[in-house]
Amino acid sequence: MFYPNIEVVDMHTGGEPVRIITHGYPAIEGETILDKRRFVTEHLDHLRKFLMFEPRGHKEMYGALLVEPNLPDADLAVLFMHNEGYSTMCGHAVIALARYAIDEGIVAKQESTTRVGIECPCGLVTVDVDIASGSASFVSVPAFPAYQDKKVKLDDGREVLVDISYGGAFYALVEDRVLGVDIEHDDVQRLTAAAVEVTECVKAQVDIVHPDSDDLGFLYGTIITDSHLGIGESTRNICVFADEQVDRSPTGSGVTARMALSHAQGKVAAGEAVTFKSIVDSSFVAYVVDTLSLGEQAAVRVQVSGMAYYTGRATFMFDEGDDLGQGFLCR
Repeated sequence: MFYPNIEVVDMHTGGEPVRIITHGYPAIEGETILDKRRFVTEHLDHLRKFLMFEPRGHKEMYGALLVEPNLPDADLAVLFMHNEGYSTMCGHAVIALARYAIDEGIVAKQESTTRVGIECPCGLVTVDVDIASGSASFVSVPAFPAYQDKKVKLDDGREVLVDISYGGAFYALVEDRVLGVDIEHDDVQRLTAAAVEVTECVKAQVDIVHPDSDDLGFLYGTIITDSHLGIGESTRNICVFADEQVDRSPTGSGVTARMALSHAQGKVAAGEAVTFKSIVDSSFVAYVVDTLSLGEQAAVRVQVSGMAYYTGRATFMFDEGDDLGQGFLCR
């Protein structure tokens, strides 16, 4: 397999890494962003492992591959990658990418706020960057709850009620007390195991369909929450996605999914801001911007705000004969 020298810029948003791949990738074929996603999955997946896995990355690494945009209002387009494959939306990554696009001159800097259009596999996401502070706010694609109080049988035979909501990707949402865990006091390993069990059970028992595209109709992960959303205080969650990957940030697309569900439940009104905390105490602030219809499905758009920071730049290379250098995960 061919391993070119690949240049990256590393950032993090709320503690969650994002490795922006800027130069060195082979040409990516495809008319649409979803075509490009299929192409890298089928032909260039060895480069995902090369960059995301050890010894250059780790099990929790996250990547953003810049590709040519197709949508007229997009300033750039991106394919997201992680330890299992390629996701359809990533809020923490678009927050970082918007700041990067302005700093690199891809988008001209405006006096106070600069808007960046980012074409994602789930659709166009617009991000406003405050030039003075560097903070960014994105407005989601249409988000909606797919199932509310869906009965799911766990491995031990217990039936629990799970919500499934879309915020650019589909997530199973379940309160910690329902699973017998405590998000404030239990360790990450216990919370991760509980979330993974829910994910596997939902995948086996629930059909998930997106009204616009079959490529979007899959469960990305599970978010375990506290029970505080909608009662005037911050709420904490942990998102476990892909292959048991734990998000250090509150999860931008997950926050979007939670807001769509809470709005449908009457817990959060349009324009009401909610603060979401992660397992490392980083925070995103979100509110419902407007309501709309996605076919017959009632949906909302959600604004999510956060801050991204630079951590480094690198050129990664492959030394011929280095089998481990192709990428591995140590579990």
